[in-house]
Amino acid sequence: MSVTLGDDSFRSAIGEVAAILEDYWEDLREERLPVTPDLRPGDVRAMLPDRVPVHGEPIRDVLADVRRVVMPGLVHWQHPSFLGYYPTQTSPASVVGELLASGLAVQHMMWSTGPAATELEEAVLDQLAVALGLPERFLSGGNGGGVLQDSASSAVLVAVVAALYRASGGRWREHGAEGRYRLYCTDQANSCVPKASRIAGLGEPVLIATTAGTCEMDPRALRERLAADRAAGVVPAIVVASVGTTGTCAIDPVAAVAAVCREFAAWLHVDAAYAGSAAVCPENRWINEGVEHADSYAVNCHKWLLTGPPCDAMWVADRHSLTAAMDIRPAFLRNQASDSGDVTDFRDWQVPLMHPFRALKLWFVLRTHGVEGLRAHIREQLSHAALFADLVRESPGFELVSHSLGLVCFRLSGDNARTERLRADLDATHQILVTPATVDGRYILRAALGSRLASRTSVRNAWALVREVAASIPDDRPTSSETSATPSVGAR
Repeated sequence: MSVTLGDDSFRSAIGEVAAILEDYWEDLREERLPVTPDLRPGDVRAMLPDRVPVHGEPIRDVLADVRRVVMPGLVHWQHPSFLGYYPTQTSPASVVGELLASGLAVQHMMWSTGPAATELEEAVLDQLAVALGLPERFLSGGNGGGVLQDSASSAVLVAVVAALYRASGGRWREHGAEGRYRLYCTDQANSCVPKASRIAGLGEPVLIATTAGTCEMDPRALRERLAADRAAGVVPAIVVASVGTTGTCAIDPVAAVAAVCREFAAWLHVDAAYAGSAAVCPENRWINEGVEHADSYAVNCHKWLLTGPPCDAMWVADRHSLTAAMDIRPAFLRNQASDSGDVTDFRDWQVPLMHPFRALKLWFVLRTHGVEGLRAHIREQLSHAALFADLVRESPGFELVSHSLGLVCFRLSGDNARTERLRADLDATHQILVTPATVDGRYILRAALGSRLASRTSVRNAWALVREVAASIPDDRPTSSETSATPSVGAR
């Protein structure tokens, strides 16, 4: 029996989807669409039926409603003026790989349930590690290896679990955290870090001070706290260092942090969800100085590597602590290959049992773009951020707070209220999206340059809109006071 979708063939439906995406990307590139929709809660729901149809509808009708209902109600993350969050990227190669994986419907929780999928994932992650200049200890040929998680949140959670297993000598599996173990990070760490600490039963993380003016973890403060905790009978289980914090893209000094972790036998997880992709360019590999001493490392391929979400690449230096902590093997999961110990079963590397074929879309991206294509992509993105920073610096009445990789942080001169007003007025235009952060009591705005559809013209257009909106905000500062720009946070 032929596969059909209503009155339309599968092939024609796929062709129409491709046309929708091509038109959509072109509309975004030409900035014909707003960045955010002008909607109130419930507006989209009111356009949708309350019941599943009794009889199936033609796929063309469903696609028509995608155009009519869904797309006008989206926040367009691929828009050149979507600057509010670190990018979530995709590309034609990723879409094709995702489509193929969806059609194959393979899930390789164990090698025996998907040999080709498992070994392709291992190979792709080894290739990506080499492309990023990561150390050999993360490659699958030795004790380490990689796995594709759904997010950096999942990566840090399983890193915490592995750290607890190692710190307890395996006791954690039977006795739990026992109130003795702690996670350490700074207040600049992503929200997924304290969430993982809570889920794992460690409670709130211990916050380590940052070095003044940098938002980077202070290794001396870390050592003092770990020493005090150990003296009090607390076990420092894991330290999470950030390579590209959410607020300002600060880069923690991984080498110095790693030295402290080695002294106290604490697991070091490096959360490089955003910035890690920049290391595909050799000139950016300073961000990973010291990572050869890390126990685990994670980067979101769906942020900067043209791969659609979800796709987080995580590597561990010693797979045993992770798999020993996560392994549960009832009879229905036992098989000769797994029992031999000669294969990788990704069910032991993650929280879910199911492991989807994420490697296929990443493989398509790596093969079709190549290392040089990815480098060109990152360099173009960084040039857009540099241009935006220059425009801020050259504009009277604005302060350039920091510029690190693709993130530019700025504010209006004067009190916080003026910048808060600017953010609200920009939101009201629906033509640009920026998000706030607070650094040393100052309210700032974050512009994360990261759309693959952006151009130098679109960057200039975005800044022109910021200046236009800012011009209507009263400046009640004394005319004699001028605020100078502060040093770049995390810049090298």
